[in-house]
Amino acid sequence: MKKIVRKISQVVQVVLLAPIKLPVKALQVLKYVAVGLGIIETVLDQEKEESGPTETTGKEGFKHGH
Repeated sequence: MKKIVRKISQVVQVVLLAPIKLPVKALQVLKYVAVGLGIIETVLDQEKEESGPTETTGKEGFKHGH
């Protein structure tokens, strides 16, 4: 999921930075999509960070039990 969001975000950034003329409405939509994708990326990163330590603790606890 995270890879897909990053790839789409990269494509949107390339389109926004490309020296092509697009209708104003299309540019506005692309800007909102870029912001939304940035928010989604941040949420996914935070979920990964929060779930990381609990998984590690669980594995260590399991190892010590044996």
